[in-house]
Amino acid sequence: MKKHLQDSRLKMVGFDLWPEFVFSLETSRSADHVGNVRMKKESLILHVRKWRKKATIGMKESKWEYEIGEQFAPRNLDAEGLMESTSNPIFARKDTSLAFQWRVRNLPYPIETYDVTLNNDTRQVTVRTTNKKYYKKFDIPDMDRAQLPLEPANLSIAYGNNTLIITYKKPKEILQMEKEIQDEFKKLKASKEGDVDCTPS
Repeated sequence: MKKHLQDSRLKMVGFDLWPEFVFSLETSRSADHVGNVRMKKESLILHVRKWRKKATIGMKESKWEYEIGEQFAPRNLDAEGLMESTSNPIFARKDTSLAFQWRVRNLPYPIETYDVTLNNDTRQVTVRTTNKKYYKKFDIPDMDRAQLPLEPANLSIAYGNNTLIITYKKPKEILQMEKEIQDEFKKLKASKEGDVDCTPS
């Protein structure tokens, strides 16, 4: 990641509180993905990471796929009857400085209803309820990209305000990697046009 930041041209949007960096980043999934990263300027905690394939001739750009954060779509009053119910469970990732964290809103069941497990073979976290009302599988892309083993002891859950909070403690390797990336972002200087000078110091 650090090398890609230095070698890329970045676009910064929202200079005051929420600088947004747009850059091309080669991943194991595909070299044709564009990453969009949004950080709070004060803390440099990542709040949004989303991906989509680059548009090619004859193809439309794909929709953003949110890895961290979520898309807040405006409500369409003309199609109100066709919209998904706002009472359905909503799954989104929202990290802290020390942990990967996922929140499932609109779950009205007590904490003892939830069974959250980690499978090292599939490298996925599974969430299920004893009443069979909710089921979800998801991976931890940061751990996969870093090729780090998953530790069940780092996984925990909490519950409050109809929200299940799933937390995975970041290992020291991830914390060090994020520190290096944050240091690189701090060095970036934006021009008047919004492009960022990524020349290594």
